[in-house]
Formats: sequence, C-alpha cells, structure tokens
Amino acid sequence: MEFQFEYHDLLRILISIACGSIIGFEREYKNKNAGFRTLILICLGSTIFTIVSQRISNSSDDRIAANIITGIGFIGAGVIFKDGLSVKGLTTAAVIWVVAALGMVIGTFHYSLSIILTLIVLVILSLFNKIEMLIDFLHHQRKFKVIFIDEDMSHLNALDKEALNRGLQIKQIQLTKCNNKIHLVFEVSGRKKLLTDFNKYLIESHHIADVMI
Repeated sequence: MEFQFEYHDLLRILISIACGSIIGFEREYKNKNAGFRTLILICLGSTIFTIVSQRISNSSDDRIAANIITGIGFIGAGVIFKDGLSVKGLTTAAVIWVVAALGMVIGTFHYSLSIILTLIVLVILSLFNKIEMLIDFLHHQRKFKVIFIDEDMSHLNALDKEALNRGLQIKQIQLTKCNNKIHLVFEVSGRKKLLTDFNKYLIESHHIADVMI
C-alpha cells in the first residue's frame, strides 16, 4: 500500500512541530528533563501515528491512535523519580501526556483547537506556577527522616515541642529503632521560611546524628 503525500499532511506536521516547540521551549528554559527536542518529537510522533492510523484503516482509525496513550505512559514514567522522601517529575510526566494528546488533536485536523490548547498549557505552566509558589510559601509540607544519636525517647518530645514553638504542625509517620538508635520519619507543615529554619535546627541539633529530606 502506498501513501499519497498531501499538502495537509505537511501542514499538520509543521503545526505539530510549532506547538511542541512552544511548550518545549518553556520546559527547556526551566531546565526540565523533557525539554525542547523531546517535546517536539513527542508531539510530532503522536501526529504521525494519528495520520498513519487514518491511512491504513478503512473501518476504524483509532486503533493505532489509542495505543499512543499506552506508549506515552512508558516515557512519562521514565521522568518520575524518587529524591529522598519526595517524588519529582510528576509535572513533567503530565506535560508529556498532554503534548502527546495535543499531537493527536493536530493529527485529526483540529488546528484552531490545538493552538488554543497550546496557549492554555503555557498559561498553566507559567502563570499557575506563580500561584503554586504563593501557596507553597504560605503553607508548605516537607517530610524528614532523622536518626537520633541514641534511644532516648525524650528526644521525640523535644522535637515536637520545638516544632510547635516555631508555629509548625508535625505529624509522625514512622518510628523504628535500629542499632540502639531511634529512626523517625515525620511530616512538618507551615510557612516555607519557618520550615527552612526548622531544617537548620535539625542539622545543628546535637541529639540528631543524620537528617534526610
């Protein structure tokens, strides 16, 4: 079977590259894992797969396109990683997912919708980031794992008291003992500046042997 190249195929490819470039530039500027070239290729690949699915199927053109969602999940999972007690890369994985969907929209000739969606994604990534930073400044949560120098349980009460005196809320998650030392995993919430000061307190405390964030 031969594919006849048509002008609207080139148009879809160019729009796909343009939309992927716009979102990819924003991600590259913020030094994210999935950057300029990656998002261009993801958007372009989704568009190409959508075009191919339309050409090779007479009854249903969604068989290949439906598998784009499954395939893009593997790429998205590759940028999610655990850093200490926190998980990073979720936003980047979501951007990859959305860009793949954007490529499918372009592949189905919805050019105006694809441009609108690209602008919406940019607004969410830029403007909403400032709102997120404001929320994070006013109310921030952070997980800590500390290892005390011994098995004296009074250190736990001192830690709770120190957090409360600083205007922070503390929640114990896990408490264990190993090699005659207390291992504590807990979550603290409050204003970001207060959490930063509390982090310094943990590092400087003579009762704590190790701190992990």
